[in-house]
Amino acid sequence: MPTTELTRDNFEDTVTGSEIVLIDFWAAWCGPCRVFGPVYEKAAERHPDIVFTKVDTEAQPELAAAFNISSIPTLMAIRDRTILYAQPGALPPPALEELIGKVRAVDMDAVRRAATQTAADRP
Repeated sequence: MPTTELTRDNFEDTVTGSEIVLIDFWAAWCGPCRVFGPVYEKAAERHPDIVFTKVDTEAQPELAAAFNISSIPTLMAIRDRTILYAQPGALPPPALEELIGKVRAVDMDAVRRAATQTAADRP
């Protein structure tokens, strides 16, 4: 499946309508972004059940600001509307595959229980 351009107009539908969404925050002038792009595209082809998206930070500054993106490329992994990973830096293919495996393996019921418990512990 090819990558999808993510904008503020389609963000909500994309994230809420998909179990796993990866977001590549990038810009055309960014050298590491251009190096990471083909790695990301190949991973999208290998994992058609995951929605691979790209946010051009120059065209979508509001979206980049909403996630406090201060360095690009930044890769974000969202599962069941929960951010599981958000780190700057271009990943090599094996590291991206490892990340995808870890995102798939997360026990989301445990994540939700932990979030509920943390919220209940707040004063």
